[in-house]
Amino acid sequence: MPRRVSVHEVAERHSKDPDCLVLVDVREHEERAFNRIEPSLHIPMNDIPRRLSEIPKDREVVVYCHHGSRSAMVVAYLTQAGFEKVANLEGGIDAWSRHVDPKIPRYG
Repeated sequence: MPRRVSVHEVAERHSKDPDCLVLVDVREHEERAFNRIEPSLHIPMNDIPRRLSEIPKDREVVVYCHHGSRSAMVVAYLTQAGFEKVANLEGGIDAWSRHVDPKIPRYG
């Protein structure tokens, strides 16, 4: 089971030090155009294998999608690819909007 991290924990750590972790958004382009957490690196899930070099291995990586399913698969993949500091954002951007930043619009 991939490591999970709550939106509250990420928000707290991110507010203290925005460089302490890298958020990776694995949603599709259309979803990201609607809403996003900034700053974040956008790599759609299907592009992850060919864009691995863009994801830093020396910092903690938190992967998110809409609700957490796709990001959990990406975290499992990254773990198998040798990433040691990687976690799934529980509840995805939807939970972020509900519990951290209500200005971020929700969808579907």
